[in-house]
Amino acid sequence: MHSSTGPSRSAGRVPRGGHPCGTARNRPDDDVLRALALNHVQDGFAVLTGVTVAVRDREILAVVGPRGSGKTTLLRCLAGQLRPATGELWFNSRPLHTLRTAALDRLRGERFGWVGSRADLVPELTALENTALPLLLDGHRGRQARKQANDWLARLDVAELADLRPAALSPAQRQRVALARALVREPSVLFADEPTAALHRRDRGLLLRTLATAARSHGLTVVLSGPDAPVAGASPTEEIDQLPYEAPQLADRTVRLVDGRCTEVRRAPEQGRPGADGGRPRADGGRPRAEGGQARAGRARPTPTGRARPAPPEPVRPAVTGPRRDAAPCSPSV
Repeated sequence: MHSSTGPSRSAGRVPRGGHPCGTARNRPDDDVLRALALNHVQDGFAVLTGVTVAVRDREILAVVGPRGSGKTTLLRCLAGQLRPATGELWFNSRPLHTLRTAALDRLRGERFGWVGSRADLVPELTALENTALPLLLDGHRGRQARKQANDWLARLDVAELADLRPAALSPAQRQRVALARALVREPSVLFADEPTAALHRRDRGLLLRTLATAARSHGLTVVLSGPDAPVAGASPTEEIDQLPYEAPQLADRTVRLVDGRCTEVRRAPEQGRPGADGGRPRADGGRPRAEGGQARAGRARPTPTGRARPAPPEPVRPAVTGPRRDAAPCSPSV
């Protein structure tokens, strides 16, 4: 009799309401995270319908889609913050959907990090104290917690802001501090729910590139959400406003949601993607190192007036609703 804690290795079933993902190379224990046929209803409306998605070790997975498509709900389900109405959720072959609340909360604190669209820092604490707070709550000694917090602030180019309170920081700086706070416990998986939504255009790409560099160099798995691709036929200004914050450019794979359904999974091209080696970190961190808070690849260019103009974004292949050669339906194996 099979006694494994996860699904049988010989199983080849199709989850009810989901996609064919029970093949030998697509078992739940092959991935860090795997959601099978997730359904969730809120206020009488279906927010997620039959969503099946896998997250691989050390990869950056981008979840994109229009507003109201279910991106935040999916990330909250994957992070264990929200229990779906039906479906299965696995983390390292461990069934999260059957865990009791106390065990799930403990696992979230130890293995998952979260950063949202707003920093939500404690206003009375400095940047260093905010970053060290999770470690202090875990029982770490003050000196050790402050050292780890300062190390992460330095990695995210905000070490010089350690003694400032949130009110003295810009939105982009506050978001970097929030990112340091989410990473100070060194989680296995970082969830970033539209982390650049409250930032100006010039700060969005810089923050995401910093996040990607930290993920590649420390072997983190990242699931981040962002808006959909630019609308076809938009003016140049509108296209800039609608850019998906470079998330698909920095991600290994991109999952697209529409009306709570997974419509497409797209793999990033091997060339032009940071750390294009299966998501594993490279010796150089996978990206040019940031200088002065900016990545070399995204440094602003001067204009005749002396003002900095954002460098043109790398080409992004617009998402489409129909089948494509480089895209496939929502199958975790893509």
